Amino acid sequence: MKKSTEILSLPIISIADGVEIGSVKSLVVNPEKGSVDFLTIEHEDWQVSVKAIPFKKVIGIGEYAVTVENGNAVIDLNEIPIANALVNKKIRINDTKVMSRKGQLIGEAKEYFVDDETGYIIGILVGMKESEKVLSAEQILTYGKDILIVKEDSAGRFMDSVEELLPETQEEPELDLEENTSIDIENIRNKQAGLLKGKRVTKDITGVSGETIISSGTILTEEDISRAQTEGPSVFVELTMNTQD
Repeated sequence: MKKSTEILSLPIISIADGVEIGSVKSLVVNPEKGSVDFLTIEHEDWQVSVKAIPFKKVIGIGEYAVTVENGNAVIDLNEIPIANALVNKKIRINDTKVMSRKGQLIGEAKEYFVDDETGYIIGILVGMKESEKVLSAEQILTYGKDILIVKEDSAGRFMDSVEELLPETQEEPELDLEENTSIDIENIRNKQAGLLKGKRVTKDITGVSGETIISSGTILTEEDISRAQTEGPSVFVELTMNTQD
C-alpha cells in the first residue's frame, strides 16, 4: 500500500534497458473502477504529446523508483482514446470535498491510499474541523472532479489508523501480515532478478559502505542481484542503470 504522494515524482526505471524513462507526473484515476489506471510521465524531451505507463505494466513501486520491464511499457495517450479520456476527466481526489449522498459535508480528502500491486484505491484520509480520519474506499459512491460522494452512514465508519484498511486475518494477524508483505517483496525481487540475470555490468557498483560489491564486466547472477537488492534501493537502481546485454 502506498500514499499517492509517495508515488508522485518517483523516477521510472526500465530494468531491461537500464535507463531512467522519466518521473511520475500524475496518477490517472478511473472513477468507474476506483483505481489508478495510468501513471503519466514527466520528461523534458516530451513537450507535445503526453506519455503514460499503464499501472498493470508496473513491476514494483519502491522507496526510490517505479520499475517497469522496458521502454515498451510507455504509451502515447493521444493514441489511446480511453486513456486520454481518463486524463481529461482530471479526477484528483486530494483536496476535494467529501459529501454524503444526502448532501452533508463531511470534510476534505487530504490523501488517498493505493494498492501498489493492483492500482485499486483502498481508502482516503479525510480532514475535518478538529481531526483526520481514514475512510475505506468501499464507502465511496462517486469519484467526482470536485467532490467525493460517500454512503449516508460513512460518518459512523471512520477509522483512526490507515493500518485498519489492511485485510483482517482470523489468527495471528500481525504474523500473517508480515508473511504477506514478505511474499509481495519476494515476488517483486524475483521479477527484477529475472530481467537482469545474464546482463553485463558496465561499471563498478558500490554498496552503502563505499566498497565495490559488483565489479565492472561481471555477468550478473542471482547472487549478484540479491546482493544489490539487499544493499538498498539506491544501489539496486544504480545497478539497473549500468547493465547491458
